[in-house]
Amino acid sequence: MNRKPPLNSHTSLASTAAAGWMSGSFNEEADLLTLLQKGPSPTSMGSPWKPFLLLSVISGLSDFARAVAARPISYAAVLRMKADSSSVLNSRSRPRQHHGGGLVTPDWPAFSSHSLSALSLFGSQEDYRSEDGEEFGPVFIHEPGDVVFPLDSDEKKVVMHCEARGNPPPTYSWYINGTEVDAEADYRYSFIDGNLIITNASESRDYGKYQCKAENGFGTVLGREALLQFAYLGAFSGKTRGGVSVREGQGVVLMCTPPPHSPEIIYSWVFNEFPSFVAEDSRRFISQDTGNLYISKVQPSDVGSYICLVKNAVTNARVLSPPTPLTLKTDGVMGEYEPKIEVHFPTSVLAAKGVTVRLECFALGNPVPTITWRKINGNIPKKARLRKSQAVLEIPNIQLEDSGTYECKAENPRGGTAFKGHLQVYTLPQWVRMINDTQMDSGEKLQWECKAMGRPRPTYHWLLNGLPLTSQGRVEIMNGELTIHRVQQADSGMYQCVAGNKYGAIYSNAELKILASPPVFVQNPVRVIATLGKDISLECKPRASPKPRITWKRGDRRIQQSRRIMLLRNNTLRIVNSSRADEGNYVCRAENQLGSAEMTAILWVKEAMRVELSPSRVEVTVGESVVLSCKAAHDTSLDVAFQWFFNQKPINFQQDGGHFEYIQTSSTVDLMIRSILLKHAGKYGCRAQTSADAVFTEAELLVRGPPGPPGVVIVEEITDTTATLSWTRGLDNHSPISTYNLQARSPFSLGWQTVKTDPEPVTGDMESAMAVELNPWVEYEFRVVASNGIGTGDPSAPSRGVRTKEAVPSVAPSNVSGGNGRRHELVISWEPVSEEFQNGEGFGYIVAFRANGTRGWKEKMVTSADSTTYKYRDETFPPLTPFEVKVGVYNNKGDGPFSKVVIIHSAEGEPREAPSDVKAYSISSSEIRVTWNPPNPGPGRPRGYEVSYWKDMEQEESGNKQRTVKNETSVVLTGLEGNSLYLITVKGFNSIGQGPATAAVTANTRKAPPAQPPTNLMWIQEGNNVSLNWDPVRAKDNESDVIGYMVLLKQEGRGHNQVTRTINPSTMLSLPEGGTYIIEVRALSEGGEGAVSSQVRVVTSSGVRAKSSQHSVHCTPRGLTWTAMLLVLLVPSASW
Repeated sequence: MNRKPPLNSHTSLASTAAAGWMSGSFNEEADLLTLLQKGPSPTSMGSPWKPFLLLSVISGLSDFARAVAARPISYAAVLRMKADSSSVLNSRSRPRQHHGGGLVTPDWPAFSSHSLSALSLFGSQEDYRSEDGEEFGPVFIHEPGDVVFPLDSDEKKVVMHCEARGNPPPTYSWYINGTEVDAEADYRYSFIDGNLIITNASESRDYGKYQCKAENGFGTVLGREALLQFAYLGAFSGKTRGGVSVREGQGVVLMCTPPPHSPEIIYSWVFNEFPSFVAEDSRRFISQDTGNLYISKVQPSDVGSYICLVKNAVTNARVLSPPTPLTLKTDGVMGEYEPKIEVHFPTSVLAAKGVTVRLECFALGNPVPTITWRKINGNIPKKARLRKSQAVLEIPNIQLEDSGTYECKAENPRGGTAFKGHLQVYTLPQWVRMINDTQMDSGEKLQWECKAMGRPRPTYHWLLNGLPLTSQGRVEIMNGELTIHRVQQADSGMYQCVAGNKYGAIYSNAELKILASPPVFVQNPVRVIATLGKDISLECKPRASPKPRITWKRGDRRIQQSRRIMLLRNNTLRIVNSSRADEGNYVCRAENQLGSAEMTAILWVKEAMRVELSPSRVEVTVGESVVLSCKAAHDTSLDVAFQWFFNQKPINFQQDGGHFEYIQTSSTVDLMIRSILLKHAGKYGCRAQTSADAVFTEAELLVRGPPGPPGVVIVEEITDTTATLSWTRGLDNHSPISTYNLQARSPFSLGWQTVKTDPEPVTGDMESAMAVELNPWVEYEFRVVASNGIGTGDPSAPSRGVRTKEAVPSVAPSNVSGGNGRRHELVISWEPVSEEFQNGEGFGYIVAFRANGTRGWKEKMVTSADSTTYKYRDETFPPLTPFEVKVGVYNNKGDGPFSKVVIIHSAEGEPREAPSDVKAYSISSSEIRVTWNPPNPGPGRPRGYEVSYWKDMEQEESGNKQRTVKNETSVVLTGLEGNSLYLITVKGFNSIGQGPATAAVTANTRKAPPAQPPTNLMWIQEGNNVSLNWDPVRAKDNESDVIGYMVLLKQEGRGHNQVTRTINPSTMLSLPEGGTYIIEVRALSEGGEGAVSSQVRVVTSSGVRAKSSQHSVHCTPRGLTWTAMLLVLLVPSASW
């Protein structure tokens, strides 16, 4: 078997690194780290050789190989170590990874993210300890999880993952069902880092529980157990299944008898042939527990062949059973009988918390039984769902409170039966309290407690370095509590608290370190600067274990405690009300049984610093600037630093640089605040600090500005046109409020509008006013804006929306007009009144009219507020009768005003006479021109004309129509068939309708133009003149005779075209200037223009005389000079 080379082999590691470098696969330092973890990549060998990079590192590689030769550690594990654990050194207890049902992995920074060269990372093991902090025992990063491995997998390898960090890096071993895996004795097992690889795995040899063990010099930890099981699905027996014969109405159970399988499978049944599946309903049920098909009452349609189909839920493999025939007996029909429950859930159901539980219950019977469910002494959970015609009770995300006794009942008219079973929910253990890494001095007392919850209640046991720990001697264990009296160095190691019940176990890990070191002072000497009259604390905190004995002395004399000089419990020397006489050297001596050490504290006592901030209180207006000056008087031997604060928070001069700027000299700093805003009002603090003391002082800045927004606006009273408002005063921002402005907004306004008030104006000492001249029955919001001598402030928040009361309409419709309409109609129109001015519900219009010269008004009600038109019809009045018209308004409150009276004429009616003198004549094979004279003037004037046309031997209704507009009295009909007779009529129309049509006139279209284009185009070019001729076009019998030709000359790139007409099959063209020209020829006939010829392309240059000829078939005519033949080759034509 091929095994991965050990990472502590310096030969393979150095050669691998050199090979990778020479191949160009190292781009940056991180590439080396990747190589150390993974080895050289096959794809990296194709990169170009980088000799200059090789020269720069070749000497380093040899040193690197020597450095790693004596390093029997896993570099992959080293790379996973935490980059900076120095903070752990100073803690006596730290949290550690705990494992069980899940694992939380910390985010360990990768070495490649640091600015370190790859070689420096692997310099020596001592380097690691100095850079990465203290050494520590193994901590799991990744533990194995349960695995279901498909036996038919192409991979043929099972990987059980395990990874831990530690310093030094841990080594690994594995256990299967409690027995250690020996990779040397069984070639099927191999290790890659902490992972276990099983080749050619089989259920008989490899099924079971696996556990990973990680250990280093500081101890051993066991990972949680992981179950390895195998997924497979065997084949059904090929033995023919016997048929099942029952009476109609009888119940039947068809057995599936699944083949060997693992894990669970899904059942379905095929009826007669695949893929016709049995549909489950109240009469048919497929149990996912037994796999059997249950038919409560057989019908003739059930007769056929049944096949059980099973599917492995993991591998998705499927197999089919042999068919089972179902037939009906001929000895009669089964009578009714009471239900019999054939499939049901167990009497005791165990389920893990959080899973979905399915309880099955199905009965045979005639008539088909009805299934119902209930929970004894409780209610079925609301989240539960009934599936498969109530044969399955499904409870998702089951919880402890869902436990209990459930009953299913099957009933039909012949009787009923029931089944009960108890559902019990269990939970895996979950940690409530865990243990943490602890460092202790020898002789101290260790107390650890771990606590977990679960159902059943978990029990506890303890492990030390992977072995059971029991109560004996100094060790006491009481459930989850571990106590060790007078700890010793031998008690150091990895401890694990294991909490478990019969459904699983969880582990909490911690490392115990017993410290033993002589006193060491990290800082020595220590310099302390204090100020006169202040209290001084000189600390003495050596690193030592066990705790040392502390003594203080000054000079050669031991310090004696007094009222002014005290030794505190934490060994700190405290001097009260210091003076110059206290200056000098103080020595702290620490001593334990392992050694002693001294630390010197050098004390200086200086004059206290005084700080003055001016001005202490200042008022400014928005937009102005101000300077605050902070001056410190201090001991000249000390440096002073300043910091500015605003309302107790440091000022960020980078973010607020637009408003704040500071200027500092040796003992003074000025703060300039530019373009002051209201938000800059507050307290500004100056903090001056030396190595002896710090002083903080504040000044107050008041900012005058426009008022703040008034408080809540309340609508006290509302009428149809007024609203009484009240509000509370806002901030005046140090300038008295002079006036208030009331604003309103409605669905009809463009934003907020100022409203008139009573009184006018609203002065600054008022907190209520009346908004007047509002519109009735409109919903308004109100707000208030305050102003002072500096400006206008922000508005208040809007009030709640209120609607003014209803009133009689006050606005009449506008733009009353009319006219048109049908004969004997009076059409009246107007612009509707906006909802803003309708003033109430039930809004409508009153239309009043009378014939000119009469006295009484006729009034008609129009109830729709959106109406814009009213039509009145009376057969008695003639066309264009003048009427006086006015339109009024009303609503539920009463009638409003009328508009001004206007004169409107009744409709003149549709045209009464037909046009005259209609003429039609053909102008081509597809066009006919029609002309006519308008009818005599009078009522019913046409607004246009409609021309109808249809072919002879056709009906008029099947013909086409074409309309003209305004006063046009001619039209050209297009798109007609050639050589055809057409009938044509003309009638006038207006907005009222159509008038009578004229008598039909006829016209015959001409024959179609020739379809054959001119051919054999030939030309002779001399300078800018082209002589062109072609074969004449001969028209067919059904085509119009040729009456001439049209020649089109156009220059490429120009929009101008030159058209020449000729009656002969030849012409002379003049080319105006040099360029490329295209010539086309068409035949002309009475039926129109014929087909276009192929294009002739002529190229000419200014001042060049030449002679050429060519025709469309590229055949040169006889009699041309050799020069012309040469130009033909140089200037070919292109067919179009």
